[in-house]
Amino acid sequence: MIKKGGTYIIIIVITLVVYLALEYSKPKQVNWFPSFASHHKIAYGTKVLNDLMEKRFEDKMTSVYQPPYTYLKDNDTITGTYFLLNNSLELDKNEVNELLDWTAKGNTLFLAGSSFGTSLKNELGFKTKTLYSDDIQHQFYMQLVNPSLKNKKPIVFSKKSNVNYFSEIDTLNTTVLGVIDNFKTISIKNANVIKQDYGKGKVILSTFPTAFTNYFILQNSNNTDYTAALLSYIDSNKNIYVDNHHKAGKKFYTSPMRVFLSAKELKWAYYIAIIGALLYVFFEGKRKQRAIPIVTPLKNQTLAFTRTIADMYFKRNRQKEIVEHKINFFLDYVRSKFHVNTLEQNDDFYNTISARSFHTKEETRELFSLLDQLLEQHTVTNEELLSLDKKIEKFKAKANGSK
Repeated sequence: MIKKGGTYIIIIVITLVVYLALEYSKPKQVNWFPSFASHHKIAYGTKVLNDLMEKRFEDKMTSVYQPPYTYLKDNDTITGTYFLLNNSLELDKNEVNELLDWTAKGNTLFLAGSSFGTSLKNELGFKTKTLYSDDIQHQFYMQLVNPSLKNKKPIVFSKKSNVNYFSEIDTLNTTVLGVIDNFKTISIKNANVIKQDYGKGKVILSTFPTAFTNYFILQNSNNTDYTAALLSYIDSNKNIYVDNHHKAGKKFYTSPMRVFLSAKELKWAYYIAIIGALLYVFFEGKRKQRAIPIVTPLKNQTLAFTRTIADMYFKRNRQKEIVEHKINFFLDYVRSKFHVNTLEQNDDFYNTISARSFHTKEETRELFSLLDQLLEQHTVTNEELLSLDKKIEKFKAKANGSK
């Protein structure tokens, strides 16, 4: 039968297997975290955008993992477009100044974020406001202004309850590239994509970074065309530097365990190993009684020892000594069995022995006479020794109730 502890282990293992099977088979929930990281395939990751840009710009595209301030300081001779995309681009003053100084030399700065820092707003002279949806479906409508890039129908997006737009801009140096509204009849006042001249270069700003995410691009062909149209404002003949530092979902290698926890299969394997170790400690860690060894009882070697001694006497022709030992043992038997004194062998002695041993008085007297005779002899033959042994054994057998 299975021990009680083993039954518990089997029940727990079966329960765990069923739970893991249900967890593994159930539909995976959509991750809506606004990552904007180029390696993420989740809804608001930018893996699709990264693939499109690699195909469009080929070897002219460079991924930058350093802060823009550091990268531009170390590479002050580079030219082209610096592309920054994140849910929020709260750049500090030093970083803004470094980016704009680089832009003023004839380069392009492309910034896409739902909010921007105060330093950038003050430097470029713009403000933003929040636009809320007017229906329960949270639908917003977007359109590009350029007729050659404009879709026949407005782009519809319904996964946000509010979006930002440019409420104030520098009208002398700024061109509106795209607009957004919560009605199908889009107002030109709600600009969400603008282009502003800065020195010899230009700055392109978008308050709708979601347009560059996996979910938006793959939702339908109109959305794909909209994103492609925004990218067309980047000169494909020049180098483009894609920022991977300002990302909500950028990689942080703080622990080797991230390798296990990032993959579903490895994560569950790790959990099962931990649970198995805990079960082992719980059930096998209890104090157990050590196995009691089987001790073989000592054999009674008395008979073997007696036979060995007897053989030794017999082989050395010491029958006389054997007879003496045998008679002494027999007399001891008589004393302990019949409770008589063997030193005085008279009529009372024979009467008592014969009565208690189921022998006649003559049989008893004859046996004890033989004992006295053999004790008085100087030598004893083998035949006499065997005869004595038979008579003593016969006497004991009858005295013990055997026929």
